[in-house]
Amino acid sequence: MAAPGTARTGHLIGGRAVIGGDERIDVVNPATEQVIASIPAGTADDVDAAVRAAAAAWPGWAATSVTERAAAVRRISGGLAARGADLAATISAEMGSPISFATKVQAGLPVATSAAVADLLDSGYSFTEEIGNSRIVREPVGVVGCITPWNYPLHQLVAKVAPALAAGCTVVIKPSEIAPLSAGIFAEIVAEAGVPPGVVNIVHGTGPIVGEALATHPLVDMVSFTGSVAAGSRVAALAAGTVKKVALELGGKSANIILDDADLTKAVKIGLANCFINAGQTCTAWSRMLIPESLHDQAVTLAESAAARYTPGDPTDPATRIGPLASATQRDRVLDFLRSGMEAGARLVVGGTETPTGLDRGSYVLPTVFAEVRPEMTIAREEIFGPVLAIMPYRDEDEAVEIANSTDYGLSGAVFSADQDRALAVAGRMRTGQVDVNGAAFNPMAPFGGYRRSGVGRELGRFGLEEFLEVKSIQV
Repeated sequence: MAAPGTARTGHLIGGRAVIGGDERIDVVNPATEQVIASIPAGTADDVDAAVRAAAAAWPGWAATSVTERAAAVRRISGGLAARGADLAATISAEMGSPISFATKVQAGLPVATSAAVADLLDSGYSFTEEIGNSRIVREPVGVVGCITPWNYPLHQLVAKVAPALAAGCTVVIKPSEIAPLSAGIFAEIVAEAGVPPGVVNIVHGTGPIVGEALATHPLVDMVSFTGSVAAGSRVAALAAGTVKKVALELGGKSANIILDDADLTKAVKIGLANCFINAGQTCTAWSRMLIPESLHDQAVTLAESAAARYTPGDPTDPATRIGPLASATQRDRVLDFLRSGMEAGARLVVGGTETPTGLDRGSYVLPTVFAEVRPEMTIAREEIFGPVLAIMPYRDEDEAVEIANSTDYGLSGAVFSADQDRALAVAGRMRTGQVDVNGAAFNPMAPFGGYRRSGVGRELGRFGLEEFLEVKSIQV
C-alpha cells in the first residue's frame, strides 16, 4: 500500500514547505519492497536555515503564557487523534508495523502522551519555587534539536516535541530517513493547531549530515536523541564541542525475571508478547526471559506454544501480529544474530533463519525462541531489535538479579511473582530505569529512560518536561 498522499515529503523551515535539493532518499515499504515516497537529502545549509528560523521564533514562543502553551499542546493532541487513521496507515507503510498495532500504539500513544503534557501544565505545574531567600526559576533551554528513530517514529517525535513546546522551546526535528512520512502529517497538525511559524521545523536527511549539523550548530542549545548507542555516543561527543545539553534514549537488553512462585503460564505469555512487540523493534522489549532451572523446560514448552500465534504476515491485515522488520538492513542484522545464537550452542526452539512461508518478498524474519541461553552468549548481551527471545535458566534469586544486571544496558525489565513485596524487592535490585511487576500497565506520566549505556535523561511526564528547562536561582 502507498502512504496517504497528505504526507509531506519536504522540509519545513520557518513555516514554509521547502522541496530541498535534487538529491533524494527513497522511502521503501518493507512489506512490499516498493518505493512509496522520497524525501530530500538535507544539507548543513538546510539545518542552518531551520535552526535560525527556530532561534528567531524562540523569544516570542518563550514569552507566551503557560496557559497558551498548554492549549497549543492540547490542540496538537486533538489533531493527532483526528488524524489517527492517516497516521496509522502511514506508519504501517513506512516501517511495517501491523495496522492494528499502528492504530492502537504507534498513532494512539502519542495522543495520550501529548495530552498528559497539557494536563501537567493545567494541573498547576510550577515553574518557580522559593528556597530560603532564593527564587528558583525554570526557564526554557532554547532551541532543541530532536533526532528521532524509525521504530516508533511518531511516538518518539511527540515525546520530545510536546514537552519542549510546553517548556517554551522551539525545535528542529530530524526524523529517521527510514520512516519520515508521519513527521509530515505531524507538521500539518502543528500548523492547524496555530503554532507560530518557526517554532517547529523539520529537516530530512541522514544522521552523518543532518544529525551532525544539528549536534554541532552553535545556536542549538540542546539535542534530544533516540537511537543506537553508537549514534548517541557520536551525538554526545559532537555536542560537547559547544557544551550543549544532551538527552539520550538508547538501547536495551531487558530481563524478565520470573520467580519460582509466579503464575508461569501468565508470565511466559505476557513476557513473549512484550519481546515480540512491534516485531521486537522496541528498546524496552523483554528479550531475556530468566527462569528457575527447575521450571526451564516447562517455560520453554509454554513459549513454544505461545509463539505459534505470532505468524508473520501482511501488515495491512488487521489480524497480523508480526509484520516485516523496518528495512532489509535490519532483517539481515537480525539474521546474523540468529546464526550467532545457533553457533554458540543455544537451543533453537522455534523460528530460525529460514524465510517465512509465503513471504518471499519483504523484510520478514521468523519469530524465534532460543532456550538454554548462557549469559556470555552474544544473543544474551547485545540488543538484537527483532522478534528473538532468549530463555535463560538461573539457580537462585541472587543469580537471577546478577544475570539481569550483567549487560551494558539498563532501560527496562520485569518481575513476576505471586508475592508483590518479593517482586518489588527484586525490582529494586535491578539496575534499570523502569521495571514492570506482574505485567503492570504502561504509565505515560512516569519517567522513561535508562541507566548506563541505555542513555541519559528522562522522557514523559514531569521529568520529561524538566529535561527542556534550565534552572536559575535569584537571591532576594
